[in-house]
Amino acid sequence: MNGNTPVSSKRSVFFVSDGTGITAETLGRSLLTQFEGILFQKTRLPFVDNPEKARMAVERINLAAQGDSMRPLVFSTLINREVRDIVARSNGLVIEFFDTFTGTLEAELGVGASRVTGRSHGIGSYDAYTARIGALNFALNNDDGATTRNYAMADVIITGVSRCGKTPTSLYLALQYGIHAANYPITEEDLGTSRLPTALQPYRDKLFGLTIDPERLQQIRSERRPDSRYATLTQCRMEVAAVEEIYAREHVRFLNTTTMSVEEIAASIILQAGLKRRL
Repeated sequence: MNGNTPVSSKRSVFFVSDGTGITAETLGRSLLTQFEGILFQKTRLPFVDNPEKARMAVERINLAAQGDSMRPLVFSTLINREVRDIVARSNGLVIEFFDTFTGTLEAELGVGASRVTGRSHGIGSYDAYTARIGALNFALNNDDGATTRNYAMADVIITGVSRCGKTPTSLYLALQYGIHAANYPITEEDLGTSRLPTALQPYRDKLFGLTIDPERLQQIRSERRPDSRYATLTQCRMEVAAVEEIYAREHVRFLNTTTMSVEEIAASIILQAGLKRRL
C-alpha cells in the first residue's frame, strides 16, 4: 500500500456494466482486497446499455467525486463503444476490464471479438440454463434434511452441525456449477450415537462434512437465537468435537469453514470430492 494513503480514508467505487455487473464487481472486489486501510464505498450500476443510462451513470460518478474531493474508481465491463466513451469522460479513474485482455486474445486467436453485450450472464445455452435451474430446485427441495428420498440423485450431500454453512454452499454449488447438492443437519440427537445418521449411511461416498471453530459458531448462533443454550460456547464446543469425531471414525471428508467464503468452500468441495460441474 502507498505509505501516503491514510488509514481509514474513504474512496467511492463504481462497478459499471451493460449487463448484471457481476463480472465487473467480482473482478473489482478481488483487486480491492489487496489494499488495506481504505474504506471503499461500493456501488453497482448494472444495465448501462444506452447513452442515456451512461450519462446518468456519469452524473452519479461525478457527484461522488465532488463529495469525496477525489476521483472515484470505476471498474467497467462495457462493450458498446458509444456508451464506453461517455463513461470514460466522467471524473473517475475508469478501468476497462475487457479492453485489458481482448486485444491480446484477438492477436493470439487470430479473430476479432464479437463485442456482443450480455454474453457473460445471459441465458446463452438453453441446456446450461436448464441445468442451473434444475440444480437450484434440487438444492431447495433437499435443504436441511427436509427429505432424503432424492439422495441417490445427489452429486454431493453436505453435512454438519447447525449454522456451519451447509445451505449457502449448496445453493452456490447449484447456481455457479449446476451441481446437485443436498444438505443434512447433524443434530444433537444424532451426535449422541457417535455414528452417522441412518439416513446418510447408504450414501457415504457422496458425503462431505463441514465444521467450524466453536467460537465462530457461537457468534453465528447468537445472532439467530441470543441467550439460548443452542448458542452457548459449551454447546458449540460439544457439537463440533462430536461431529469431527464422527467424520474421523466414518472416514468422511470434511472442511473447516471458519475463515472461508462460500466461494472458497464450494471450490474446495469440488476439488476434494472430484465433482463434475455441469456449467
